[in-house]
Amino acid sequence: MKAEVRSKAIQKLLDEIGQNASETATWTKREKFSETTMAAIAKVKRDRFMQPGYETFAYINRPQPIGHGQTISQPYIVALMTDLLGLKGDEHVLELGSGSGYQTAILAEVLPDGHVFTVELIPQLVFRATNSIKELGYSNVTLKQGDGHKGWPENAPFDAIIVTAAPERTPDALIEQLKLGGRLVIPLGQAHSHQDLVIVEKDLKGRVLMEKLIAVSFVPMVHS
Repeated sequence: MKAEVRSKAIQKLLDEIGQNASETATWTKREKFSETTMAAIAKVKRDRFMQPGYETFAYINRPQPIGHGQTISQPYIVALMTDLLGLKGDEHVLELGSGSGYQTAILAEVLPDGHVFTVELIPQLVFRATNSIKELGYSNVTLKQGDGHKGWPENAPFDAIIVTAAPERTPDALIEQLKLGGRLVIPLGQAHSHQDLVIVEKDLKGRVLMEKLIAVSFVPMVHS
């Protein structure tokens, strides 16, 4: 994609995300997203993470197929979920469902002094995401193939966890691997039915608090 075309498309996308944020503020309690989040959305070239032949649709504010029954999430949802983590830039974050690596790259941008640990179940997507992340020069990402329900216990606990596929309930392993004071952002619900975007917080005493925000639609989180 030519630089001038990409630049105009990105600016239009940023405007749409800003409008979406304002429209959903009643439920998300965020009238706009942080400068850090929006800068990451502006910088990461989404067309590099698209399925071949879909690059021209990269900056449309919609999810798109990436093959293997999976999708690259709507940019507004990526921005929202990233912003809800409340990151400062030096945290260790677990992402479950790397897909083609777009959300991973956004997190890598937001965490210049931190690290992203990301897990993807589908081997072909692991290969694609690994190559894209490497080609774009992100050195603060570690990716592996695995079952997201299990998290990544070897690198736990995590300051924050983000899940980009929907289980019906929050996996116990993820609660266990979340630091005291940490935050988990996850879609919950049945496939092809009602799902909610949920914030799960573990307070400093280890108590778990959950808050539903908005209705969403994600591919199901499946076991290996």
